[in-house]
Amino acid sequence: MKRIYLAGFDVFYPDAVQRGARMKLACAERGFIGLYPFDNEADNPKDIFEGNLAFIRQADIVLANLNPFRGHEMDSGTAFEIGYAHALGKEIWGYLDDDTPMRERLGETDDAGFSVENFGYPVNLMIAQPSHIVRGTFLDCLDALSRA
Repeated sequence: MKRIYLAGFDVFYPDAVQRGARMKLACAERGFIGLYPFDNEADNPKDIFEGNLAFIRQADIVLANLNPFRGHEMDSGTAFEIGYAHALGKEIWGYLDDDTPMRERLGETDDAGFSVENFGYPVNLMIAQPSHIVRGTFLDCLDALSRA
Protein backbone atom coordinates (compact mmCIF):
# COMPACT_ATOMS: atom_id res chain seq x y z
CA MET A 1 0.00 0.00 0.00
CA LYS A 2 1.23 3.45 -0.85
CA ARG A 3 1.61 5.91 2.01
CA ILE A 4 0.35 9.48 1.70
CA TYR A 5 1.56 12.33 3.90
CA LEU A 6 -1.41 14.64 4.46
CA ALA A 7 0.02 18.16 4.40
CA GLY A 8 -1.89 21.34 5.06
CA PHE A 9 -3.28 23.77 7.56
CA ASP A 10 -5.95 21.25 8.59
CA VAL A 11 -3.94 20.78 11.80
CA PHE A 12 -5.04 24.27 12.90
CA TYR A 13 -8.78 23.57 12.84
CA PRO A 14 -10.47 23.19 16.25
CA ASP A 15 -11.41 19.61 15.26
CA ALA A 16 -7.98 18.82 13.79
CA VAL A 17 -7.68 15.38 15.37
CA GLN A 18 -11.10 14.27 14.13
CA ARG A 19 -10.43 15.84 10.73
CA GLY A 20 -7.21 13.87 10.45
CA ALA A 21 -8.98 10.65 11.42
CA ARG A 22 -11.56 11.22 8.65
CA MET A 23 -8.80 11.95 6.12
CA LYS A 24 -6.92 8.79 7.08
CA LEU A 25 -10.12 6.73 6.85
CA ALA A 26 -10.76 8.12 3.36
CA CYS A 27 -7.22 7.11 2.39
CA ALA A 28 -7.74 3.59 3.76
CA GLU A 29 -11.04 3.23 1.86
CA ARG A 30 -9.07 3.86 -1.34
CA GLY A 31 -6.22 1.51 -0.54
CA PHE A 32 -3.72 4.02 0.86
CA ILE A 33 -2.18 4.59 4.27
CA GLY A 34 -2.61 8.17 5.43
CA LEU A 35 0.11 9.79 7.54
CA TYR A 36 -1.29 12.79 9.41
CA PRO A 37 1.03 15.24 11.20
CA PHE A 38 -0.71 14.71 14.56
CA ASP A 39 0.16 11.01 14.40
CA ASN A 40 3.59 12.25 15.43
CA GLU A 41 2.21 13.06 18.93
CA ALA A 42 5.09 15.47 19.56
CA ASP A 43 4.50 18.56 21.64
CA ASN A 44 7.62 20.66 21.11
CA PRO A 45 8.78 22.40 17.92
CA LYS A 46 11.90 20.32 17.31
CA ASP A 47 10.10 16.98 17.68
CA ILE A 48 7.13 18.16 15.59
CA PHE A 49 9.52 19.26 12.83
CA GLU A 50 11.59 16.05 12.92
CA GLY A 51 8.49 13.84 13.15
CA ASN A 52 6.83 15.45 10.15
CA LEU A 53 10.02 15.16 8.10
CA ALA A 54 10.18 11.47 9.04
CA PHE A 55 6.59 10.99 7.85
CA ILE A 56 7.44 12.67 4.53
CA ARG A 57 10.46 10.38 4.12
CA GLN A 58 8.22 7.36 4.81
CA ALA A 59 5.56 8.53 2.35
CA ASP A 60 5.32 7.72 -1.32
CA ILE A 61 3.09 10.73 -2.00
CA VAL A 62 2.42 14.10 -0.40
CA LEU A 63 -1.17 15.29 -0.73
CA ALA A 64 -1.42 18.96 0.25
CA ASN A 65 -4.13 21.48 1.01
CA LEU A 66 -3.06 24.42 -1.19
CA ASN A 67 -5.92 26.73 -0.23
CA PRO A 68 -5.02 30.20 1.04
CA PHE A 69 -4.25 30.36 4.75
CA ARG A 70 -3.82 33.62 6.65
CA GLY A 71 -3.61 35.60 3.42
CA HIS A 72 -3.59 35.12 -0.36
CA GLU A 73 -1.33 32.08 -0.45
CA MET A 74 -1.02 28.62 1.05
CA ASP A 75 0.35 27.75 4.49
CA SER A 76 4.10 28.34 4.60
CA GLY A 77 4.75 25.10 6.51
CA THR A 78 2.94 23.18 3.80
CA ALA A 79 5.04 24.93 1.14
CA PHE A 80 8.17 23.80 2.98
CA GLU A 81 6.89 20.23 3.18
CA ILE A 82 6.18 20.22 -0.57
CA GLY A 83 9.70 21.47 -1.28
CA TYR A 84 11.21 18.83 0.99
CA ALA A 85 9.11 16.11 -0.62
CA HIS A 86 10.11 17.26 -4.09
CA ALA A 87 13.78 17.19 -3.12
CA LEU A 88 13.27 13.56 -2.03
CA GLY A 89 11.61 12.69 -5.35
CA LYS A 90 8.14 12.18 -3.86
CA GLU A 91 4.99 12.48 -5.94
CA ILE A 92 3.03 15.63 -5.02
CA TRP A 93 -0.70 16.21 -5.30
CA GLY A 94 -2.56 19.29 -4.12
CA TYR A 95 -6.08 20.63 -4.03
CA LEU A 96 -7.68 24.06 -4.17
CA ASP A 97 -11.25 25.29 -3.90
CA ASP A 98 -10.49 27.86 -6.61
CA ASP A 99 -7.90 27.22 -9.30
CA THR A 100 -8.27 30.61 -10.96
CA PRO A 101 -4.81 31.85 -11.98
CA MET A 102 -3.20 34.16 -9.42
CA ARG A 103 -3.04 37.06 -11.89
CA GLU A 104 -6.79 36.85 -12.48
CA ARG A 105 -7.53 36.71 -8.74
CA LEU A 106 -5.11 39.38 -7.58
CA GLY A 107 -4.46 41.58 -10.62
CA GLU A 108 -1.08 42.71 -11.93
CA THR A 109 0.02 43.81 -8.47
CA ASP A 110 -0.99 42.81 -4.96
CA ASP A 111 -2.18 45.11 -2.16
CA ALA A 112 1.42 46.05 -1.35
CA GLY A 113 2.26 46.89 -4.97
CA PHE A 114 4.33 43.77 -5.70
CA SER A 115 3.91 42.24 -9.15
CA VAL A 116 1.91 39.03 -9.39
CA GLU A 117 3.41 36.31 -11.56
CA ASN A 118 1.62 35.62 -14.80
CA PHE A 119 2.19 31.97 -15.64
CA GLY A 120 -1.44 30.86 -15.50
CA TYR A 121 -1.06 28.98 -12.22
CA PRO A 122 -3.35 29.27 -9.20
CA VAL A 123 -0.31 29.08 -6.89
CA ASN A 124 3.34 30.10 -7.08
CA LEU A 125 5.21 28.34 -9.89
CA MET A 126 7.55 26.67 -7.38
CA ILE A 127 4.52 24.79 -6.03
CA ALA A 128 2.64 24.37 -9.32
CA GLN A 129 5.51 22.90 -11.35
CA PRO A 130 6.13 19.74 -9.29
CA SER A 131 2.47 19.20 -8.31
CA HIS A 132 -0.64 17.60 -9.73
CA ILE A 133 -3.24 20.23 -8.80
CA VAL A 134 -6.91 19.32 -8.50
CA ARG A 135 -9.71 21.84 -8.22
CA GLY A 136 -11.96 20.71 -5.41
CA THR A 137 -11.78 19.14 -1.99
CA PHE A 138 -9.46 16.71 -0.29
CA LEU A 139 -11.74 13.86 -1.38
CA ASP A 140 -11.73 15.09 -5.00
CA CYS A 141 -7.94 15.08 -4.97
CA LEU A 142 -7.74 11.69 -3.30
CA ASP A 143 -10.14 10.27 -5.91
CA ALA A 144 -8.09 11.76 -8.76
CA LEU A 145 -4.96 10.25 -7.25
CA SER A 146 -6.72 6.88 -6.97
CA ARG A 147 -7.52 6.99 -10.69
CA ALA A 148 -4.01 8.05 -11.74
